[in-house]
Amino acid sequence: MNKTVHFQDFDRSVLVKIFPLPLLYVGNHITGLASTKNLSLPMFTVLRKFTILMTMIMEARILGKSFPNRLIYSVLAIVFGALVAASPDLAFDAESYLFILLNDVFTAASGVFTKKKLGVEGLGKYGILFYNAFIIVIPTLLASVFTGDLHKAISYEYWFNAAFVSCFLISCIMGFVLMYSIVLCSHYNSALTTTVVGAIKNVAVAYVGMFVGGDYLFSWTNFLGLNIW
Repeated sequence: MNKTVHFQDFDRSVLVKIFPLPLLYVGNHITGLASTKNLSLPMFTVLRKFTILMTMIMEARILGKSFPNRLIYSVLAIVFGALVAASPDLAFDAESYLFILLNDVFTAASGVFTKKKLGVEGLGKYGILFYNAFIIVIPTLLASVFTGDLHKAISYEYWFNAAFVSCFLISCIMGFVLMYSIVLCSHYNSALTTTVVGAIKNVAVAYVGMFVGGDYLFSWTNFLGLNIW
């Protein structure tokens, strides 16, 4: 109403313009949740580093970008650190590793295509944010029905608990803030920059995860790899 947010009204062309972003976001969410089930927080953050390399490759292939050597060497150093950290993983779980690598692919593709779609006439950053969330409601709802999560959510006993509802609403608000920040960062920067900036928070997550959760298995090789990246 205040003419602060602008994007085109919904029509069939929106589906064509925004494709395949909604599918990438659904794949990102599903594989992300599945991969965290049997992985410790430090190992999860380590394997997520491959997203940076995949983003750089996809930007070069899809967007035709070129990168200076110093940036390429920096990305390779991050990946090397991740490989060192993962090499002695005593809690190796093939299924979780597969899911998290798929999650890396979906995350990288989402970042690159978000950057690409920002240049599409009529969408803009607000259109991408709104229509992507609007469209993925249907496949997400179907997935939750198929997995039984919808039934669990409906029958959850704490829906009338003030503390839980407050935390749930705060989580929803912060989810919006996160998505808006990602799109805004992609708007002003490259997809690779957005991915690298997002990975900075994982430094704190990795170190905190060593002491919280109780599922981190210490080894000097793993610890060295964590510090490299």
